Amino acid sequence: MKKTLYLLIFGFGLTLVSCGSPQAQNKIVKVKSDFNPEAKLDSMGIVLPQPAVPVANFVNTVQVGNLLFLSGNGPKKPDGKFITGKVGSDLTIEEGYEAARLTGINQIGVLKSTLGDLSRVKRIIRVTGMVNADPDFKQHPSVVNGFSDLMVAVFGERGKHTRAAVGMVSLPFNIAVEIDLIVEIE
Repeated sequence: MKKTLYLLIFGFGLTLVSCGSPQAQNKIVKVKSDFNPEAKLDSMGIVLPQPAVPVANFVNTVQVGNLLFLSGNGPKKPDGKFITGKVGSDLTIEEGYEAARLTGINQIGVLKSTLGDLSRVKRIIRVTGMVNADPDFKQHPSVVNGFSDLMVAVFGERGKHTRAAVGMVSLPFNIAVEIDLIVEIE
């Protein structure tokens, strides 16, 4: 019994000494992650566009600490034209949804251009979706879901965010939607 007690105390002492050693203190344990938004985009067949140059006196992004603020962006198609019109009169909810999804692709393009590696996205925090809507239209969230669904499809749990989905009497150049966001980055 006495011998067992000595062995336990000696083993505990060695454990304490090894935990205080520089080798133990400098050891970094990495958690394996399968988080790869760029591979997800590839599997979805999405090719990211180069961000547009701002047309006025503003920038596409501003970083404050570990937060990245993205200016409002719209549904610019690969041919350079925008999806335009009012949802509820010129466009259906489904067409508005696709416009919001396309805006999401454009915003991910801004993220890629700014960060270089989309795995640096820690969390999509806040989204403001503005819908160019007919005055009688009341389903703004159904339109902005096109953006939100894409963020979750690409970034998984990191893509879930807080959100506002609001109707506007008009938007610049008569675009169907405009969406800005705040992203936490690593």
